[in-house]
Amino acid sequence: MVSSTQYGSHTWELVMTVDHQYEDIKKEFKLPVTGDLHVGGLMLKLVEEIKIAQDWSDYAFWWEQKKCWLLKTHWTLDKCGVQADAKLIFTTQHKTLRLRLPNMKTVRLKVSFSSMVFRAVSDICKMLNIRRPEELSLLKQSEGTLKKKKKKDKNSKDPATEDILNLCNSPVSSGLPANPGLYSKTMTPIYDPVSGSPASSTITWFSDGSLNEQNCSILALSHPTCSPEMLAEMYQPRTLADKAKLNAGWLDSSRSLMEQGVVEEDQLLLRFKYYTFFDLNPKYDAVRINQIYEQARWAIMLEEIDCTEEEMLIFAALQAQYHVSKLSLSSETQDSTCESEVDEVEAALSNLEVTLEGGSKSNILEDITDIPKLADDLKLVRPKKLALKAIKTYWFVFRDTSISYFKNKESAHGEPIEKLNLKGCEVVPDVNVSAKKFGIKLLIPVADGMNEVYLRCDNEDQYARWMAACVLASKGRTMADSSYQPEVQKILSFLQMKNWTTSSQAASEPENVDMKPECFVSPRYTKKFKSKQLTARILEAHQNVSQMSLVEAKLRFIQAWQSLPEFGLSYYIVRFKGSKKDDVLGVSYNRLIRIDMATGDPITTWRFSNMKQWNVNWEIRQVAIEFDQNVSIAFTCLSADCKIIHEYIGGYIFLSTRSKDHNETLDEELFHKLTGGQE
Repeated sequence: MVSSTQYGSHTWELVMTVDHQYEDIKKEFKLPVTGDLHVGGLMLKLVEEIKIAQDWSDYAFWWEQKKCWLLKTHWTLDKCGVQADAKLIFTTQHKTLRLRLPNMKTVRLKVSFSSMVFRAVSDICKMLNIRRPEELSLLKQSEGTLKKKKKKDKNSKDPATEDILNLCNSPVSSGLPANPGLYSKTMTPIYDPVSGSPASSTITWFSDGSLNEQNCSILALSHPTCSPEMLAEMYQPRTLADKAKLNAGWLDSSRSLMEQGVVEEDQLLLRFKYYTFFDLNPKYDAVRINQIYEQARWAIMLEEIDCTEEEMLIFAALQAQYHVSKLSLSSETQDSTCESEVDEVEAALSNLEVTLEGGSKSNILEDITDIPKLADDLKLVRPKKLALKAIKTYWFVFRDTSISYFKNKESAHGEPIEKLNLKGCEVVPDVNVSAKKFGIKLLIPVADGMNEVYLRCDNEDQYARWMAACVLASKGRTMADSSYQPEVQKILSFLQMKNWTTSSQAASEPENVDMKPECFVSPRYTKKFKSKQLTARILEAHQNVSQMSLVEAKLRFIQAWQSLPEFGLSYYIVRFKGSKKDDVLGVSYNRLIRIDMATGDPITTWRFSNMKQWNVNWEIRQVAIEFDQNVSIAFTCLSADCKIIHEYIGGYIFLSTRSKDHNETLDEELFHKLTGGQE
């Protein structure tokens, strides 16, 4: 018989599993509880019942059926919805995770499995001394990218994971605050801006935590290149559909690792997700610069991004220069005091002084009423049917964000033959320096797709000026913008690297350089050329970059990568509302591009600057976006969860709000507001 007091009681039994390492102590506990008991009280009762003297501060309840953490300790069990059938696991919040970095090195470290991924990545970056953690995220390799590797890995060990860097004892890994000296924005350089190695005065900072000088060297310096055999084992996308598989596994930044099925000792990829590298500074960002360089290098080697033969040789030459510079540095006893480096504060003050005195002509503000314009004879190339092209010279005038062309210079005061508005267009370089070909391909949005126009320039200077103007106009900016001249210089610098002449000395003495050319180019080019031919061609290209320092070679490599037409595009297979076939959607930092899946040609471009709002219908998993001029689109994502694209759009808009004037703290709330959705 049950007594009336027991029958009327609201007490019920809750079964909990404790995740501890003691084999002789039971792991399952049954406690009588009531619905008004708060989570913190339940933790206290459980710890008293376990009777193990240890630090339980990192432990929390994981609700197995609901796949969620009970982190609000002041909430009652009733408010949390916990009932007698709930399976609660009392486990650590920080667990060991293996991360493969962009340089293919694997680090083992403790990460918070209960924090949102955005916060977890921020903590990881503090540990690795990478500024601007908002640019990175965690990626699960999709099954499609692992199939090829699994077949080949049965009999061989993966060379990239043989040595694992263990950072499990670092302060951040243990849930403690990071050493502020490593991460704070300080005017004392942390790295040598020439070699990228830790500055001698700050080496003591690294020895305090997990990032000692040796570990820092592993992360901040590039190491021996990969072999063709290693490349052959890795996933190489051949089509746009293959490239879409690379971006399918991004984790949701608004949920924790545990909520997304990640378990202890899992391996994830840490990658730069957003291609807007803000405020890169060699004095503080040696690890960050090296990891960006490595991500770019692997993208080119594995042909995740297309480039021409001429560009591939430039990338090979920059890689070769990096390793030549590294060898020469290691053979010398280097003094990394960098006396020639002017302190940033002094440089800023002297620059301000010159400006106030009016001594620098380049800094004098232009008359804002004087709108800059370009006017030149250019060749207009219009594709015709049957693969024929009509090429004719016209007088072109570039003003604001539009190009007008006339029959000749004399008729420029009248009505133009045609006026092309470049706002929102795609600008694609069509250059072959050795063949003296300097073309600009413009894909201008029209009602039924994209209007193709080719401009042909006469020389490098003319091309740089017009190309820079077109790039800015596509973003809605004019030549009056302060970024115009730097853009011209960047284009000229890239052209200069491409402009090499055959040197008999360089070509005839390839044996003087210990070079395996197959390690510097993608497999397509190792099949196309014999080893000696490839070595000679890389050495020819190397002449223009042979004087660069370690860090400069890496920065130039990143800059050249950013100049490629496909740079920064993440691809997804989607089905647009009303369409009967699948398309590819390219997501970039400032636009969305609808691409024909069969031909790879862009169909339509939509700029973020014209976007009014975007949302997701979670029931049918459809993304809907509204733009200016009553333009609206809707699509479902077939190659990934629609939340990934939603987060990409919100993430890029969040990154566009950053400013050098702000401190290093991130507005996490704004990020989640823009990316989280209303699921």
